Amino acid sequence: MHLDHSEAFPRQHTHSAEALRPDGNRRALRVGLGGPVGSGKTATVAALCRTLRDRWCIAAVTNDIYTREDAEYLLREAVLPPERITAVETGACPHTAIRDDISANLEAVEHLEETLHPLDLVLVESGGDNLTATFSKGLVDVQIFIIDVSSGDDIPRKGGPGITGADLLVINKTDLAPYVGADLDTMALDAARQRGKLPVLFTNLTSDDGIRDVADWVTAHLTQWHATAGAL
Repeated sequence: MHLDHSEAFPRQHTHSAEALRPDGNRRALRVGLGGPVGSGKTATVAALCRTLRDRWCIAAVTNDIYTREDAEYLLREAVLPPERITAVETGACPHTAIRDDISANLEAVEHLEETLHPLDLVLVESGGDNLTATFSKGLVDVQIFIIDVSSGDDIPRKGGPGITGADLLVINKTDLAPYVGADLDTMALDAARQRGKLPVLFTNLTSDDGIRDVADWVTAHLTQWHATAGAL
């Protein structure tokens, strides 16, 4: 497992979202997961790994400012073999490392591709951020933005680039709605107003099958990714 990007991933400035690897093979689909602190990003990554790992070859990159907590959680939960989990310590606002200077994350992803090839899917989890967090298209192919009901049912209405522009909005922790006074119907309507036709899914990761809809969404993108490989 590679945790210190300053040693493992020397800066190569390879900012690229090319769909093909240097050897001409299709690279892995890269899915970014962002959202505020405590919204359930790491738990979502873990649940996706558990659900998809028997069908697809997966790796994960986590981001924290000064710690390695998220990667260590995934390791403790044994959601993937240790060599498939990498941590990046951003040392700055999390959105900087996923949107502005993506060098450390991109090099981490490319290192996983080189050492574990072939990979089907790389999950890139942002450090906890606010509603402005978005991923560079040079780093990920699609992005999921995660909020939770305990932060208030007015969060979708407040908007922000993560809510309005992510390929998928996930509203997590629906099991807490009765305890925090959150109206899920209101959240669904406000999210639809903000996002138009872009999809919104509700999740409850305490349920045995609570990640299924998100896993199906990722699987659809993976299937399409591989189906178009021959056209490149």
